[in-house]
Amino acid sequence: MKHIIKIGVLSLLVLALSSLFLFYQLPGNWEYALERRSIKVATMLIVSCCIAYSSVVFQTITNNKILTPSIMGFEAVYLLFQTLIVFIYGDKTFQMITSSGNFFLSIGLMLIFAFLLFVFIFKKGKSNMYFLLLIGLVLGTLFGTISSFLQLVIDPNEYLIIEGQMFASFNKINSDLFWYALVVMAGSFLVGFRKIRRLDLIALGRENAINLGLNYNKSVRNYLFLIALLVAVSTALVGPMTFLGILVTNLTYELFKTYRHAILIPACCLVSCIAVVGGQFLVERVFAFNTTISIIINFIGGIYFMFLLLKAKKV
Repeated sequence: MKHIIKIGVLSLLVLALSSLFLFYQLPGNWEYALERRSIKVATMLIVSCCIAYSSVVFQTITNNKILTPSIMGFEAVYLLFQTLIVFIYGDKTFQMITSSGNFFLSIGLMLIFAFLLFVFIFKKGKSNMYFLLLIGLVLGTLFGTISSFLQLVIDPNEYLIIEGQMFASFNKINSDLFWYALVVMAGSFLVGFRKIRRLDLIALGRENAINLGLNYNKSVRNYLFLIALLVAVSTALVGPMTFLGILVTNLTYELFKTYRHAILIPACCLVSCIAVVGGQFLVERVFAFNTTISIIINFIGGIYFMFLLLKAKKV
């Protein structure tokens, strides 16, 4: 009962923040402003839920509360692709590739990367989760290094194009892409929530889950593909938000002392929505667009990450 009350309070907070964002200081042309703000709020909610779901499931699979899917190198693949197209086409990038094309190509490359990673690591019935994380971390570092090198040799004016893709932003949302992202998220959530109890078994550990009749490797592989899809969509839609997953998942674990994913995942989605909508409101109304939400999230999330590391070391 306590969990239901907490979820209800969080839902009201999300509704209140969304309403504040929508109606605060509406200009004279309020119809146009409300339409644009509605798309922005809806996008923030989609990205928040994608990151929250993927982070909770990833931490359950890895049995580690300070890891997020970004360690797999998905964001590094995205930034490498953005750097490559600017390196090749220069200031003609937007003429050669549309925002829709960029969106789908980014998702495709991240999914291909995930597919190759999962197929070559998860094979012959073995569970190689930590080896998978190690390979993802090494490849992510490699891709990041290549991106940095290319960014150093291109024209400074062209670098500004890449810089716009390096940080998450909700000010350049394509309404067509929003609908594609919504369909992908809804489909992924539908598939994931149908078998959500499997996550409770996975949280018990590989041996215990297998003893209880779960096809562990198959379930983990399926959830990894769902994670890859959701991370790819959220990253391609607005850009990388590295520390958001760590921040919202651990706040959720503090608020909800339970191992039931039927409660944890919706609660984490709500906490993530509060963080993103509230953060974007600060960016626009307090900082007057002088910073981005990813900088705020990464700053707070980075400090919280250090706190978690120190806390784990003491234990």
